[in-house]
Amino acid sequence: MFCVTSVVLGASMLSACTEDKKLASDAKLEKAKAAKAAAHAKLSNAATAKANEVGDIPVLMYHRIVAKPAVADDRTPAQFRAELERLAKEGYVPVTAAEYVTGRINIPAGRHPVVITLDDSSPSQLTLAANGEPTPDSAAGIIREVAKRYPGFRPVATFYVIRDLFQLHDSSDQRQALAWLAANGFEIGNHTKDHLDLSGKSQDQVTQQIAAGHALITGLGAPAPITLALPYGNTPRKPQWAATGRAGSTSYVNKGVFRAGYTPAPSPFAARFDPLAIPRIRAGNSGGNCEQFCSQGWLDSLKQNPADRYTSDGAPDTIAVPAHKAEEVNNKLRTKVLAYKPT
Repeated sequence: MFCVTSVVLGASMLSACTEDKKLASDAKLEKAKAAKAAAHAKLSNAATAKANEVGDIPVLMYHRIVAKPAVADDRTPAQFRAELERLAKEGYVPVTAAEYVTGRINIPAGRHPVVITLDDSSPSQLTLAANGEPTPDSAAGIIREVAKRYPGFRPVATFYVIRDLFQLHDSSDQRQALAWLAANGFEIGNHTKDHLDLSGKSQDQVTQQIAAGHALITGLGAPAPITLALPYGNTPRKPQWAATGRAGSTSYVNKGVFRAGYTPAPSPFAARFDPLAIPRIRAGNSGGNCEQFCSQGWLDSLKQNPADRYTSDGAPDTIAVPAHKAEEVNNKLRTKVLAYKPT
């Protein structure tokens, strides 16, 4: 904003200039007031939601979904369905492993993220019927069924596949299965090609297995995976080998590496978050120490201690936390912190 005066019209021009400056000042003041009101509204919304975006997130690990479980990791369709229903009723919203590790957790205020992972690409996880839809008692079918009955429960999960792709032996059938997953919002993750234990292996052996798994997925037309689930949960001698590597013409970059630990995972915004050693919780509710360390036990614990779990403020551009937890946020993300005083 600037003014030009003349000898003849100096007085009137100066009056106009003064008016223009006042208007500009008023506009600036209104803009500042609007920004302050918006900031206050965000703080109020975060407090109302009791947001805690450095809280823990359950990353649940499933394997076969079968009518007659043969091993501890198996779950029946009824058990799988019941656990998903519990998650929906308790305000959890599924996000993919990739969304979790990259911090793209865009869920409503007051809700909690959960990551559903399925290892080993069993046909019980995905079998497409003649109509091109998953069979009702497959994991994919059950996830979609529960999502239809509970609005807001996103029908997403991460399938960690190996070479025995849902026991499909024809490449066109394999391609169709992966295409269906990708088209319907499911993530396809790398679980290595042969499901070999990577602990104690050389760097060449580790990178060859991970690169082969990566090539298996992309060779069938699916998106390049950016997350890896370690077979048996065992970390290579140098964790970085799981994150980046190259074998032959195939290179990989994994932004998140998942283990098979027995605790909820840290928020991706927390200072303690380690993208190369993300724990998962084994699905289950009985046997050994499972009542404490498997899914039912941990979901019970998070329900009883709600201040420990991740709760969203509904605004993906901020990291909302109670003021006393602000120091738990990763230093690199402090500019995005919205710290409020709990009421």
